[in-house]
Amino acid sequence: MRYLILFFFTAFSCATAQNSIFDNLEEAPINGGLQMDDYWVWGSSVIKGDDGQYHMYASRWPKFLPFHPGWMVASEIVHATSNTPEGPYKFQDVALGSRGAQFWDGRSCHNPKIVKHKDTYILYYMGSTHPFEEVTQNNIEDFNLSSKWCIAARWQKRVGVATSKSPNGPWKRLDTPVLDIKPDTYYSFLTSNPSPLIKEDGSVVLLFKGRSYQEDGIKHSDMSIGVATAPSFDSEYTVVGTKPLFSMEHLGEVEDPHLWSDDKGFHLVAKDQRGLITGGKGDGLLAHSKDGIHWVVDKNPRAYTKLVKWNNGKTIKQGQLERPFVFVENGKPTHIFFATMDGPGGFRNGTKTWNMVIPLK
Repeated sequence: MRYLILFFFTAFSCATAQNSIFDNLEEAPINGGLQMDDYWVWGSSVIKGDDGQYHMYASRWPKFLPFHPGWMVASEIVHATSNTPEGPYKFQDVALGSRGAQFWDGRSCHNPKIVKHKDTYILYYMGSTHPFEEVTQNNIEDFNLSSKWCIAARWQKRVGVATSKSPNGPWKRLDTPVLDIKPDTYYSFLTSNPSPLIKEDGSVVLLFKGRSYQEDGIKHSDMSIGVATAPSFDSEYTVVGTKPLFSMEHLGEVEDPHLWSDDKGFHLVAKDQRGLITGGKGDGLLAHSKDGIHWVVDKNPRAYTKLVKWNNGKTIKQGQLERPFVFVENGKPTHIFFATMDGPGGFRNGTKTWNMVIPLK
């Protein structure tokens, strides 16, 4: 961790400089990505299928629910397609939906990440459940972050995997998560937001978000980012070490990591939750690794800001800009996708969300 900290101080002092992502952001197409009437839409992941189409997997939940924490109890993962990486993407089907409170992911499926190994498409996601009646327009007045639904659904969050031989499904889900909690760890409360990378030999590096229980047994800690490995996507996952890669005690609080690789090694982009690394709250962080386990923050760490230049000539500061996803084609990053929201900022102040895309030079 010492060399990480040294790089952190160097990076912070150069935070206004540019890096390989920031310096290559083009204009965002106003009609790109995925929008859905009557739904909150969030967090996309894209893969090119053998059919030549681009397949997007994204989260959605009904707009009669508040954006936050509606996703905890009613999110489903949908599948959409486009003939180009930019889109617009057209809804095709629900890939992973509700399947009953008795399943670990029976009530909510969220934050998908799609990868492929040989002939198998592998969909990583966060799942959760709760034992109560569904939230409807008849009981919505009782629904909030402190309600019974959210208390149960939050501590039930786990990382899971579904597989298919086609990007169109059907998807085979597991009856148990692949990354569970563990007492007396930084992920004793929940595991969430998986970001996988499958190496050439089929082994997996998986970044994930964890929270731990606090002493009173009700509240949870700040977010930490950990790393787990597995010999293959369908084998046992093991968390590496006892300390997270990022936390309030190590570099700073980070969320929504996304992993990719090229001929230069492994890379991640993530949301700098408090701006302790990039100098800007909510800005994007860029880091690199040779093995996916040991990470170094880029010397110019800021990968993006909420200020987006659109191809209609407008430059707008987005209310939220989260869940970064770098799409790689033919070994090169070509696009970066985001979940975004209108408004002045804050989950309660937006009226519309969608998944947007920015081409990279």
